[in-house]
Order: sequence, then structure tokens, then C-alpha cells
Amino acid sequence: MKPLQQVTKPPAKGPASGPHTVFRIDTGISAAKSRLILAHGAGAGITSSYMDQMASLLSERGIALTLFEFAYMSARREGGPKRPPPKAEKLIPEFRDMVSAVAAENPRQELFIGGKSMGGRVASMLADELYAEKAIGGLVCLGYPFHAPGTPDKLRIDHLTKLRCPALIVQGERDPFGNRSEIEKVRLSKKISFAWISDGDHDFGPRGNSGFTRKGNLAAAADAVAAFTAKH
Repeated sequence: MKPLQQVTKPPAKGPASGPHTVFRIDTGISAAKSRLILAHGAGAGITSSYMDQMASLLSERGIALTLFEFAYMSARREGGPKRPPPKAEKLIPEFRDMVSAVAAENPRQELFIGGKSMGGRVASMLADELYAEKAIGGLVCLGYPFHAPGTPDKLRIDHLTKLRCPALIVQGERDPFGNRSEIEKVRLSKKISFAWISDGDHDFGPRGNSGFTRKGNLAAAADAVAAFTAKH
């Protein structure tokens, strides 16, 4: 994957907090029809093993990518303390700022937004607004955090019940943040489709005796995302 880029700028929207460094990675051919803007999960940035592998697989399938880090994660790279992420709502302006920047740089590409776990949740909270503006073609969530592990009664789905933006949720069948048996009982928007990853955990990894492999599961996830972006 291409090296990190560093761009120092203030946030375009939301509370002013002074200049900050945005770390991002852009990959894929400029002639690609689609570009997927992906944010990371709560505890690991865009250079994690998971993000690196998924980016490579998606690039192989003809999707251009922009991976970026929220300011709290970027601060860690600059020597700041390892603090927990802000509430998801607080991160929406940063995501919107990145979409605006990427759209200006790539005016001929159809944009999609999404992310891993928390990053996908933030994207999902912004998706309808951007879709109504015709700024994006859809939403991709890789391991959506439907609830914290061990608390299946505290679902984070209010906005997903009325989502109007076409969406794909790629979810491990035994994800502790929302497994298949739990989520298939929940009524969500008909705009949401699922790709269930066989025996997958939150990173799509299967158990050793399942008959499935991590490599195969990641490839299946990338295939599902490629099919979704091609459709929309």
C-alpha cells in the first residue's frame, strides 16, 4: 500500500480546534469508476494489518481508495496520549470534510463512504445527508458495531432503521459486536444488504476448525464490496 500522506489544516466544519494533521492513503488507478473513502476502527489506524489487507484486495478489484484517520488517531502518531475516541457524532464533521476534499480531487469518480467498525458507524450517520446531495452512491460498513460486546440489548441502530442510502454491511457470522443470529432478528431499512462472512469474527477471522480461512474470508468480503459498488 502507498505511504501515509500528511496534510495539516484546520477542520472545515465543527468546533475549531486549531490546525491538525490528517493522515491519509490514496491508492488505486485514477481511471477507476468508483472510489471508496474508508475510516478506521476505534483502536487502530489505517495502517493496521486488517486495513492494509482489505485495501489491497479492494484495489485488486478495481476500486480506488482513500483511507484516512480522525484527528484523535492522528494525534497518536504525533506523540500524543492514547486517548479513547470521541463520541461517534463528534467525528461526523471530520468525515464530511474528507468527503468534500476527495470529491474536489476526483470529480469524475463515483464516491462511496464507509469504514471499519466505528469508522463505518460514523459514515452511516452521515450517509443519508450525502446521498441526498448526490455526493455519494452508497455506504459500506466492514464489521458494524451494532452493540458493545456482551450488551446485545443496547443496539446502535436507530438511524439504520430509516436509512435511505443504499448500504452494504459486511459482517462476521459470529461477530461479538453483532452476530448473525442476533442481527437477523432486527428490523432495519430495506436499503441495507448484508454479506455474512462464514464463521467470521469482528475482523472476519474464522475458527481453526471451521473449514474456512482468514484469507478466503477477506477475499469474500472484498468481492461483496466490489459487487455492491458496481451495482450502485
